[in-house]
Amino acid sequence: MSFYVYLSGEIHTDWRAEIERGAKEAGLDVVFTAPVTDHPASDAAGDHLGPESTGFWRDHKSSKVNSIRTRTLIEQSDLVVVRFGSEYKQWNAAFDAGYCAALGKPYITLHDEDIVHPLKEVDAEAQAWCTTTDQVVEILRYVLLAP
Repeated sequence: MSFYVYLSGEIHTDWRAEIERGAKEAGLDVVFTAPVTDHPASDAAGDHLGPESTGFWRDHKSSKVNSIRTRTLIEQSDLVVVRFGSEYKQWNAAFDAGYCAALGKPYITLHDEDIVHPLKEVDAEAQAWCTTTDQVVEILRYVLLAP
C-alpha cells in the first residue's frame, strides 16, 4: 500500500527532493505530489483562457486553475507537509494548511524557529512541527513502519 504525501509551500529550495530522497533511502512506500513549482508556469496557468486588463484578473484566473490541482492532490493525500521558508511569505501554504484543517487532513509544518510566532495558529492545528527534512522523513518512517 502506498502512502500519499502532498508537499506544499516554498518553491525556492530543494526541500522536496531532500524528503523524497530520505524516504527512498529508508525504503518507504510513499508517493509524493506537489503544486506546480515553476513560478512563471504557475502564474500563467489561466493565460490560455484569454487576456486580462489587469494583473489582478490574470492572477485570479490562474489561481483558480491552479486550485484544481491543489485541491485534488490535497484531498487525495494521506498527509500534507507544509513548508514555510524565511525569505518569502507563502500565503498559499498557509491557505493549504487551513484547507487541511477544514478537511480534517493531517499535516506537518516545516519551518525555522524564527517564524514560530507568525505561524502559531497554523502550527497549533498541525500534527507536528519540524525544523528539518530529516524530521519529516522520521515521522514518515514511524507512521509507515511502527509495529
